[in-house]
Formats: sequence, C-alpha cells, structure tokens
Amino acid sequence: MKHSNRLFFYLTLAIMSGIVISCNQKKTGKTSDGQEYTYIQEGTEAPNNGDFIIYNLAVQKSNDSTFISTKDQGMPGYLQYYDTLSKVGFMDEIFINLKKGDSIVLEAPATKIFENNLPPFLKADENVKIQIGVIDVLDEEKTMAYFNNLQLKAQEDEMAMASGQLELEATAIDAYVKDNNLKGTKTESGLFYVIEKEGSGPAIEEGDQASVHYAGYLLNGQIFDTSIKEVAEANRIYDPQRDQSGGYAPFDLQVGVGQVIPGWDEGLSLLKKGDKAKFIIPSPLAYGSRGAGGDIPANSILIFDVEILDVNK
Repeated sequence: MKHSNRLFFYLTLAIMSGIVISCNQKKTGKTSDGQEYTYIQEGTEAPNNGDFIIYNLAVQKSNDSTFISTKDQGMPGYLQYYDTLSKVGFMDEIFINLKKGDSIVLEAPATKIFENNLPPFLKADENVKIQIGVIDVLDEEKTMAYFNNLQLKAQEDEMAMASGQLELEATAIDAYVKDNNLKGTKTESGLFYVIEKEGSGPAIEEGDQASVHYAGYLLNGQIFDTSIKEVAEANRIYDPQRDQSGGYAPFDLQVGVGQVIPGWDEGLSLLKKGDKAKFIIPSPLAYGSRGAGGDIPANSILIFDVEILDVNK
C-alpha cells in the first residue's frame, strides 16, 4: 500500500474528532524520517497482536480551519495492530506505535502528507496540523461490541431527529392539503394520500409486483422526475437520452421490500390496480436529511401522482 493511500485509509476510518490540546506537556517523538510530533498526553497501555486501536482524529489547515472534521459523524477510526505491520511512511510509524491514552499533535507540509493526492484548496508548502487521540485499545470481541453500541446510539438519535422533523413538516403538509382542498387520509406514519380515481383490480399486498406511472414534485410545485414522456415535455424536463433508452415507461417494482422510499412502500400498499392517487410524503419517509442529488434538497416533503397500471401476485 502506498504511503498516500494509507493516509487516506487512516483519515477515512477516523470518523470523530474530540481531542483536547493542552500546552502543559511538551514531550516530543520523532519518526525515522525525522518528522517530529508532540505528546499532549502519553498513554501506557500498548496493544497486543490482534487488538484494535480506536482513535479520534482531526486535520486542520495552516489557518487552523478544520477541513477533516469528524466530530459530528459519531464513529471513531480504528486500526488492528500487529507487530509485523510494515511502516512505509511516517504516518504508518505514528499509528502503529499508538498506545491507549496517547494524544498527539504534529505539523507537516501538505505535500509530505498527501503526496500526489494534494487537495486543491491546499498549497504544496502549507503546513497541515494533524491531531490524534486514542480512545481505547480493545480485543476483537470488545471492539465489535463497542461499534455495535455506537451504531445503535446513532440509530436512536436518527429516529429522534426524524420524529422531530415529522412534527415540523406536519404543519406544512396540513397547510398544503387545505390550500389545495384535498380530501384524503393521513396515516399514523405521517403519509397523506388521496385516491383521485378508484380502480377495480386486485389490492396490492407486500411482495406483489406493481407497474406504476408517476410524477414527483417538491412542495413548491417543482417537478423533479416522471415516468411519462408527455409530462416531462410539458414541464421542460424531457431527456432525449432517457427516451432513446426506453426510460419513459411504467416503473416496475416489488412492493414492501425496500426497493423504494418508505413513503412509496406504504402508499402503494394502500392501493389497487387501476387506482390513481396522490402521495404527500414527509421527508423522514423519503430522502430525509440526505436529500437526493441536486433536485431534492435535504428535508424535502415530496408529492407523487401515481397510477397503478398492473399488479401481479
């Protein structure tokens, strides 16, 4: 593994920074190529072969602005230690020699750290500050438990945020429904749906194959996608390449198995063949805080007009 690639490996794995730097301790270390680093705090517990070093990391430009900030990600980095690990560059030496309780800081020119992968916002001779703090040294079983607990906590936090977002968006959905004089039903999850034309075919059940024509809009009326060529042309989003590849056609999917956003899975399960309906989907049942590309911003309420063309059991 090249040195620059290893560094990106370390930076990618380090998903949380929370290092408190103090100037009270000035003990320094030096790698074999002469790179110095300073101990803010020195640990004592070295890892055994097979142990995992779990650490925090932050990277700053010369003006102290952080360009790799992992604090809000909630997931620290890790490295499995073996005394036979090769030490290709100075960062390898530093990471391999970490002990529980270590907190260090170092500065080096950007070109030394990133080599041929220099980020465009950095000057070649600009000093970059790297801060590393070891959280713990654990065996494999305890490491798995540690990260499982972190993941569960992240899921709980995400659910709490989604609940709060649903409450915020309920007001906007209610206003939209009232302004557009829509007569429909709101489900317990927050999905609002309107049956605009009732079909006579079989009801959709979980696992069924459904063939659906659709058009999707933001709450402000901006269309972002449709399976219908004429709708795309009328709304000036027609794509000739999509047309040539047969992309303007009914969307076929298996309902209730997670192939689509949760709002679609729930909404389609309330319909039957021949139905035409409108879904108003709060963002936690759509793309949430992630959004979807440039067309669907974060926390967007989505509106879909759908027609169920066929249902196969």
